[in-house]
Order: sequence, then C-alpha cells, then structure tokens
Amino acid sequence: MILSSSEATAMAPEMAILVGILLAILVPNLGDAKARIPLTSFKFPILWGGTRFEITSDPRAPGIISTVSLAVACILSLYAIESSEGKTISGVMEITGFGRFMSMVFTAALAITAAASIYRIPSTKITVDDAKDADERITLSLMDNRRQVDLHILLMMVALGMSLMALSTNLFFLIVCLELASMASYVLVGFHKESRIGGEAGVKYFIVGSIASATGIYGMSLLYLWAGSLDFAGLSASWAAMDTLDPLAGIGVGLMLVAFGFKVSAAPFHFAAPDAYSGTNAPIAGMLATASKAMGFVAMMRVLVGFAAPNEAVTAWAPALGVLAIITMTWGNLAALSSENPKRMLAYSSVAHAGYMLAALAALGSGLADSNTQDLLQMAIVFHLSVLVLFKMGAFLVLTLLEMEGTGRSISDMNGLARRDPIIASSMFVFMLSLAGIPPLSGFLSKFLMINGLVTTTTDTGAVTATNAMSWLQSVDPYFLLALAIVLNSALSLFYYLRIGLLMFFEEPVSDSSLPKAPLLRVAILVSMVLTVLFGLGPASEWLLSLVETAISTF
Repeated sequence: MILSSSEATAMAPEMAILVGILLAILVPNLGDAKARIPLTSFKFPILWGGTRFEITSDPRAPGIISTVSLAVACILSLYAIESSEGKTISGVMEITGFGRFMSMVFTAALAITAAASIYRIPSTKITVDDAKDADERITLSLMDNRRQVDLHILLMMVALGMSLMALSTNLFFLIVCLELASMASYVLVGFHKESRIGGEAGVKYFIVGSIASATGIYGMSLLYLWAGSLDFAGLSASWAAMDTLDPLAGIGVGLMLVAFGFKVSAAPFHFAAPDAYSGTNAPIAGMLATASKAMGFVAMMRVLVGFAAPNEAVTAWAPALGVLAIITMTWGNLAALSSENPKRMLAYSSVAHAGYMLAALAALGSGLADSNTQDLLQMAIVFHLSVLVLFKMGAFLVLTLLEMEGTGRSISDMNGLARRDPIIASSMFVFMLSLAGIPPLSGFLSKFLMINGLVTTTTDTGAVTATNAMSWLQSVDPYFLLALAIVLNSALSLFYYLRIGLLMFFEEPVSDSSLPKAPLLRVAILVSMVLTVLFGLGPASEWLLSLVETAISTF
C-alpha cells in the first residue's frame, strides 16, 4: 500500500511511530565498521556494525527513541482531533476525530510505558561466563543489553497496531491491527524470560488470547457469509435491514464479543489477566490495564455501535451484555478484596472497571436511549478510557519504583511508604481515591457521567415526590439496575483501595531506605497525579470533555 503525500500527512502520528521503529533498528547498530574496495587497500566507513559508538551502545538509547516517537505521535494526534475531516485511506481507514482521540490515548499510555521501562529494564552486568551450565548459558545470553531494542520495538508495534485499529472502517483490517498489537503484547508479557513466573504469565496470556482471537475471527467469517462484505457501511446496512435476527449475524457478533471480552478483561474471559499482570513488570501491566483495555473497547464499540446498533427489531446483545457487566464488576471487586499481590489487586480492579463501561455499552444497545443520551453514554466510556491512563497507569508507575528496589510483590511492601517517600505515597493515595470514584477526582467524574447516562436512559426525568414515588418505580426500566450496580460496586471497592492508604500512612515501613531516584519516572507520577485532580473539575475537565465530545461527534 503506497500512500500519497496528502495521505501520509493525514497519517502523521503513524508515520512518527514508523520512524521510531526504523531508528530503534538502525541506531543501536551504528559503529565504526569499514568496507574495503575490492583489489585495493582503501577502506571507507559504512557505519553499520563493528564496534558500536558509546552513544549508540547505551542501553537507554532505544527507550529514549521510543519515548520521543510515541510522545510526538501523541501530540500529533491531539493536534489532529479537531482538524480531521474524514479522509478515507485505501478504503479501509478513515481519519476522524474519534480515531485521532483514541490514538492520542494509546500513544500517551505507551509513551509512559516506554519511559518507565528505561528504568525497569536497565542494562545487565551478567555475561555468559557467569553461567553454571548450558541451560543457564542460553538464558544469560538472551539477557544481553540489546534486549532493550526488542522491548521498545515491540512497544511501538503495539502503538502502531492500536492507532491503525482506531481508524479502521473494515472489520478484517480491524482484526489484523488488533492482532498486530496483541501479538506484540503477548511477547511483552513474557519478556522477563529469566524468571519462571514471567514465562508462565506469557504462555498463559498467549494461549488464552490466541483462542479468543480465533473465536473472533470465526465470528468475522460468519458475518462475511451473512452480509457478503466486511466494510462497516455494508454490515450496518445489512443489520438495519433485518426484520428478525439472522442466526449467522447473531452468532457472528456473539463470537466476536468473546474475543473483545478477553481484550477488555470481562468476566468470564478475564482468567489470564491477573496472572499476566502479576507475572510481567509493572509498566507493561499498566499498558495492559490502560491502552490494551481501551483498544478492546474501541473494537467493541466499532462492532456493537458501529454496525450492530439496535433497531426496532433487533436488540439481541444488550440484555446479555448487561448481565455480563454486573457479573464482571462484582467478580472483579470481590476478587480484589482478597488479593495480596498489588498488581493482581489492580488487575481485578481493571476487571471491575471493564464492568462499569460494559454497563454503559449495554444501555446503548437497549434501544431506550435517544441521540442525546447515546452521545452522553459514549462520552462517558471514552472519557473514562482517557482518564484511566492517568490514575491506573500512575498506580503502576509507583509499583515500578518498588520493583526497582526488588519489592512490590506483596501488598505489605506498601507498609510505611508515606514515611519513606511522602510525595510518592500521596500520589498513590490520589490514584486509589480516583479509582474508587471519590470526588472531585477525574475517576468520580467519569463514573458520574456513566451513572447519569444510565439513569437518564432508563427513568422518567420528572421529579420524584412521596406521592408519585411508586409510579416512578414502576416506570423504571430493568437497565436501571446497571446504574445501581455501579454505585454498590464502587462502594465495595473502597475497602481495598482505602486499605492501600491505611498501609502507606499507618503501618511501620518495611525499609528505612528511600525509593530509587528515577527522575523521569517521578515526573510522570507527579504529572499523572496533578492531571487526575485537574481533569475532575474546573477548566481542565471542561477542555477534555469538549475534546471527547468532538471525537464522539465523528464516531
């Protein structure tokens, strides 16, 4: 596929990522190699191979390249949100404000992941001469410093797949981009191959993810047999023309929901998520909880809202999704209550948050929402996905600091963190409060938008008094239970979120030493904490909501 100059300009964020991938391949291999002209003794420098230069052999170089390229892609996406004009690329992509907003979310999360990985996966001092046997020699050879290149190329491949997926107008292209991001994610989960738990997490995540993907692809093939096209426009027209639900269409969409359910960690497709989060390092776990989850919800919205939107005859998937939402949020919160590993606790928290957004999606498919309420529900989902990058990723960044000193595997490692590092502990507490939905933080605003959309969709907006309360209750649609479930589960989640604060501020510290310096990582934590507060109220939240509204208007 060859792009014209105008198409290449429209795809500037993806071009920035591609440039980053090329630089990550080329720069670490630059050295003082020379080539000799045949039949002469003259040698000229080719700068490829040989003894690498000091700057190109620095293990931090790939991380700097990926962080900068992803940050540039994020800024370009932000700039293009309001200026996108629906330009179609090669018949399978369309540049819209929605696609650009989501690519901004993806690249922001991955830029933070890349920056944190510079500290989390530093250069190793181990050589193969330290090996005790042949097996250990192989393992140590794989731990060469050049693995930083592999890590950051994989991160940029994830970003490229996610960004292209957000622009897709064809179901086949969407699945291909989804798998491009997913396959790289499987490798990243098992990247710590020197540890047993890392390899186990990677294998589990790959096997379950592959089965889920195969199920989704089979569902896509059924949709092609039914509609004869995989373009969203053709699928939408075929869906809208149905008087009753066609079995091929219903089964196809249902099978695709299985694949997307794995991507968003919805119960009962979430079983690999806690193992993956706890087995990989904290930055990659943060990527799974934010960018990967957002990718799954964008794909789900493309299918359920993009072409399988409810009509007067067909609302088949909404009740099932509503039940799935309640099970997901309840299961996630109950499992998080008993988790002693902080990353596993945040994994189950991520499951619960998937349930909240599934509730909003179910209301969209109920057929009860008018155009204004539909926009409100979609805004709630997209706003929650965007601010989740701040407080969910921020929590994993704090765990990254703990992992750098060799702890963070048990929730008791949080004991006395406020005495060791008051600023980091305070930031972590803000992240926990935002995850719980405490006002005036951005997590509260996102949950409020979802609950408000659900209540507006399912109830009469007239005033409720003592005399008409019974009639109001009789007018309430069963989907109102989704709003009630979000409120009750948010209250339940307070127990394990506030437990973190209790341990940090009231328990004796496990160590007298301060946390690692890691200046870039600390800046990312502080910026995330400040934005978590600012996006919950005031002009900053209004600005972000206006961006989300602009994005939704082009969906």
